[in-house]
Order: sequence, then structure tokens, then C-alpha cells
Amino acid sequence: MIGGDADMDAGASPHERVDTPPALSVILPASNEQDYIGACLTALLASDPVPSGAEVIVVANGCRDRTAGIARSLVPAAGRAGWKMQVIEREEGSKMGALNAGDLAASGDLRAYLDADVVVSPPLMAELVGALKAATGAAYASGTAIVPPARSAVTRAYARLWQRLPFAQDSAPGFGLFAVNAAGRARWDRFPPIISDDTFVRLQFAPHERIGVRATYVWPMVEGWARLVRVRRRQDEGVREIAERWPDLMRNEGKPALGPAGAARLALRDPAGFAVYAAVSAVVRMNRGRSGAWIRGR
Repeated sequence: MIGGDADMDAGASPHERVDTPPALSVILPASNEQDYIGACLTALLASDPVPSGAEVIVVANGCRDRTAGIARSLVPAAGRAGWKMQVIEREEGSKMGALNAGDLAASGDLRAYLDADVVVSPPLMAELVGALKAATGAAYASGTAIVPPARSAVTRAYARLWQRLPFAQDSAPGFGLFAVNAAGRARWDRFPPIISDDTFVRLQFAPHERIGVRATYVWPMVEGWARLVRVRRRQDEGVREIAERWPDLMRNEGKPALGPAGAARLALRDPAGFAVYAAVSAVVRMNRGRSGAWIRGR
């Protein structure tokens, strides 16, 4: 069910309106995200102008809260900001299903996939569009993630260490937000029913095809020990799933191994952060394979 649509030139009469496809389609899957979706969309609609226009497609999947209603209330603001906007509601609580539904509804050649708890900075979308348009072949791009200070001490310690790992230091790790050009989107068909969409997409691209732009976005880490363990288990299972089903993709990982010497340096630099990170990792290894189903972090 499509809940709303705001044209970029909504003030024009139907006979004057020219409905040209936007350059960028932002696909935003959201499941029970009423506490986050408003801030996410408000920041997105406050973005610097995107050359040739942009649209956002919110796919509320399996929601039992006000996520869709909050998103729909921002359709008029989208029109005033020069964005097209759709809100689609699906009964099934599947992120991959939501991503596929958003892709089917999208009309832009450039695609960005945005998590509902991410807050983008004003220049980010325009910078992503510029980088993808400048690429000579298939390209993947993301911004510079900022992990805000957590409320819980255990998450603050974990986040400090995590941000120093080789993956997080990559120029375009893409957690919470990634974008591709048309040639890049052609690398895969529909999103398969897997755990980790961001890893699956990132590994479609060799390191030299991944672009990091300087503009930032805020990506919050989950709070507390139990949530850290659940999310870390899900992340590890997602990587193992991809390695088993598409082993050739792993050659695109491109991150340097941490190794004993690197681990020792991290431990000396931040003993508390290292202890928390190592403890979470140990618990996940001991309970490997027990979760079975997809688990939400929040």
C-alpha cells in the first residue's frame, strides 16, 4: 500500500508538471522504528540539493507501531524540500523483502540504502551522487560514519575498540548506509534471504571500486552487554553465511589481518575496550550456532 507521494514540483498544475525520474533513489527499510524514523527522515530531507533530484522510498515492514504514520506525516515536508517520497507498508517483517520492494518502486539510476536509525549530514547525499557519477565503472560508495557516545559504559568501551579495527578503518565500510551506481546495482539481482545485506553488497565490489566520501553520518551502536552479544553473533553469522554460499565474494574483503601484534597494540592502547570486545567475542564463539533465526539489535 502506497501511503503518499510528493512531487518535486508539487506547486505546479497537473498540465505543467514534468515527472522526470530523479537521479538518486534512497531506499529506507524500517521495522518498528518509531523512535528513529522521524530524525532519520528529517535529516535526509534537509540534505543539500542533489543534482537532478532525489526520492526516498520508506518501506515499513512488519510494523506494529507508528513508523509508517510518522513517515507519512513528512510527505508534505519532502515536497517542500524538493524530494519525491513514497511510504510503502508490508505485512511481512523482512528487511530483504523491504529492500526488494523499495528497489521495485525506485526510479533513480543511483541507489542508496539507508538504515532508519542513521542521521545523515547535509552534504552527504550530494557527495555520494558526485562520487558515483564520476566513477568510470561499477562503484560503491559510503560516507564517514560517526559513532556517538553510548549511554552504557560497556558499549562505550566496545565502541572505542571496534572503531580501531581494520574493518571500521576501511575507507567505505558501509554500515548503516551504502550507495551504488547503475553498473554497481547490476552486480546482483534481488536481495537474497540472508542475514547481512550490507556485507553482501560491499563484497560485490573490489576494494578499488569502493569509494569513501568525507561527509559524515551518525550511526548509533546498540546499548548494553546483551544487545552487543546478540548483534555481534548476528554479524558473525552473516559473514559465515556469505562465505559458505558465495565463497568467491570473500576475495573482495580486502581488509588487512589484525594478527597477534595488532591485537597486542590495541590491548595496550585501550585495555578496558579490548577486554570488553574480547569478552563479547568469546561469548559469541562459545554459543555459535545457537541463535538460529534473525535477531534485532534493539
